[in-house]
Amino acid sequence: MVLDARERLIVALDLPSVQAAEAMVSRLGETVCFYKIGYQLAYAGGLPFAAGLIAAGKQVFLDLKLHDIGHTVAKGVESVAQLGATFLTVHAYPQTMKAAVEGKAGSTLRILAVTVLTSYDDADLAAAGYDMSVGELAAARAGQARDTGVDGLVCSAEEVANLRGIVGPGMVLVTPGIRPAGTASGDQKRIMTPAKAIQSGADYLVVGRPVVDAHDPKAAAEAIVSEIEKTMGK
Repeated sequence: MVLDARERLIVALDLPSVQAAEAMVSRLGETVCFYKIGYQLAYAGGLPFAAGLIAAGKQVFLDLKLHDIGHTVAKGVESVAQLGATFLTVHAYPQTMKAAVEGKAGSTLRILAVTVLTSYDDADLAAAGYDMSVGELAAARAGQARDTGVDGLVCSAEEVANLRGIVGPGMVLVTPGIRPAGTASGDQKRIMTPAKAIQSGADYLVVGRPVVDAHDPKAAAEAIVSEIEKTMGK
């Protein structure tokens, strides 16, 4: 499937209420066709809101990062599949991924496995008890995700080129931690500009604060789409 530049931008609605999210979607208009809903909004009425976005013709990425015993994950995924969302995240543990693949059977929902959070670096992994680098852990989990049959990965743009070699062309690679030149990195530690992420092989770019916190969110989103278009044209 060939994606145009607008489809490749996913705006993260990391906002405190449905009202704030509705206002942001209204401001962005037709510039944005794909939205991510994470914990903050999901727990503030975001799931019914997601259904409304889907009914209005938008695509929705539910970033819920499921991780639990297999039965619980499978049943949770079954429920999410009924909403009509495009993507749902789970943590890239083999049992969790297997259960998620089973739970989405017969639906159009695509499962994305989160390799290593973009707020983590090697020191964070060491503190969590992992005896490997971010790159090594991301590569190991990518191979497990490929073998389990999930649809794609959420990974840092820094790891995209290497992981593409592991999973092949058929899996979707979604990259958070995207920061246009000149914007603050915030709490992200592994970041990249939109152009460099696309050049590295990312399929979708997740952008939150650089758009939703901008003085003119629509102009910020349009600038990112334009940057993607120029990069794709090279």
